[in-house]
Formats: sequence, C-alpha cells, structure tokens
Amino acid sequence: MVAGTTLTTLLMTSPALALTRDDGDDPGPGLSVVETLGLYVALPIVLFLVIAGLVMVMDKSGKRS
Repeated sequence: MVAGTTLTTLLMTSPALALTRDDGDDPGPGLSVVETLGLYVALPIVLFLVIAGLVMVMDKSGKRS
C-alpha cells in the first residue's frame, strides 16, 4: 500500500516544473567549491569542537576534589 502510494506520488510530480522561474525569483551567484566545503564541512566541525570544548571546560571546573 505504501509503495503504491509513493510510486503514484512520484509519477504525478513533474521535475520539469523546477526549471521554470517564478515571478520575483532572483537567485544569487553560486558558491565555489571552497566556499561550499567551508560552509557545509569545516564550519560544522569547528562548531562541534567549540561546543565540545566548552562542555569539557565547564564540566572540569565544576568538580572539586
């Protein structure tokens, strides 16, 4: 049942309509490879390391031996 519904939905969609511009559509310039890697690879890794570092620092400062 689910497979039939999914197949019907996929067949009814028209990917060609994605190429048609809408009124007011003004896309900006594309990203370069370096910008894309920086935004989607390097930035999340840096944010993760910063958050993990803050958690470790806050955790160690709370312990009193």
